[in-house]
Amino acid sequence: MAKLPSNTIWSDRKRTVFGLPWSFTKYILTDDKLLIDKGFLRQKEEEIRLYRIMDVSLSRSLFERLDRVGTIHCCSSDRTSPEFDIRRIKHSRDVKDLISDQVEKQREARGVTVREEMYTGGPDGDHDGKNDLSEKK
Repeated sequence: MAKLPSNTIWSDRKRTVFGLPWSFTKYILTDDKLLIDKGFLRQKEEEIRLYRIMDVSLSRSLFERLDRVGTIHCCSSDRTSPEFDIRRIKHSRDVKDLISDQVEKQREARGVTVREEMYTGGPDGDHDGKNDLSEKK
């Protein structure tokens, strides 16, 4: 990726030792998608539409905290990238919040809703293990 898209909101590279950007992995967030460009000799570009992202979480190991970086884990409904990481980036908490905000904006703009199923513990999904349907006698 030689040139950043005109609607770029954020971009960074994966950080390596001491948080330095000595990597061939680039991340670009636009207003409607996330681009992940990896590799030098063999390049691979992934494009994930933001409205498809369902969950965003942040993790920071001890070494990542020392380097002042973090890793954002995303779960999506994208077929080619159901789960992916945005690894070792600076200002990771701010970037996670930015991605979450953009995901919500895209869902709202497209009228997309996410259904969540809650497990309540019983074998048939009932909280006390009993079936709510009862047989009439």
